[in-house]
Amino acid sequence: MPHVLDVVDLSVSFGKTPVLQRLSFSVDKGSSLAIIGPNGAGKTVLFKALVGALRSEGQIRWQPGVRIGYVPQKLDIERDLPITALDLLVAKKRVTKANDDLTAALSRVGLANHAGKPIGALSGGQFQRLLLALALVGRPSVLLLDEPTSGVDEPGQERLNELVRRLQEADGLTVILISHELSVVYRYATNVLCLSRERPCFGPPKSVLTPDLLHEIYGSPAGFHVHDD
Repeated sequence: MPHVLDVVDLSVSFGKTPVLQRLSFSVDKGSSLAIIGPNGAGKTVLFKALVGALRSEGQIRWQPGVRIGYVPQKLDIERDLPITALDLLVAKKRVTKANDDLTAALSRVGLANHAGKPIGALSGGQFQRLLLALALVGRPSVLLLDEPTSGVDEPGQERLNELVRRLQEADGLTVILISHELSVVYRYATNVLCLSRERPCFGPPKSVLTPDLLHEIYGSPAGFHVHDD
């Protein structure tokens, strides 16, 4: 499969403090890469470097024609603003000059009946699904998801994870996500990139998500349970 992304010897520093050092990995088209690691390991920094929002050294090579949709961990917007779910999508459409059917976009994420609802009236899970709909405007080929289920209750997390999986299959999307949910990573990720100052590692979930390696990276026992379908 062709690579959508190749990262070679990527380094990011804040002043004299290194955050990422000589990081290399590739992402296949249509695959899912999960990025895990302890707080402060540089997960969000990596995302910002990938989209060009942070200065970095090394090489970041996106496949020509790639279109990126980004779902942040949170949106810096006051939830009590008098704007609706549809208003946000209309603004994105105008900025990107996309020709998307916004009603259909809301329907795809299960918000067809919430288009005119103020964003402050949406639950945590509904708001995260709205951010996903926002990222889909412009028909991206790659989705970057920064802890998309943060602040969402457990049933909402499951629905959101399943929604991302269905959208990926339907649209042939490549998904790169930051997650602390090791069971979700194990079930859905093609590969895992575990960031650690001492020894970053990359590979399939069965190779990376081992008790010994997780203990080494997190510095304390870390485990997870995968439910059989």
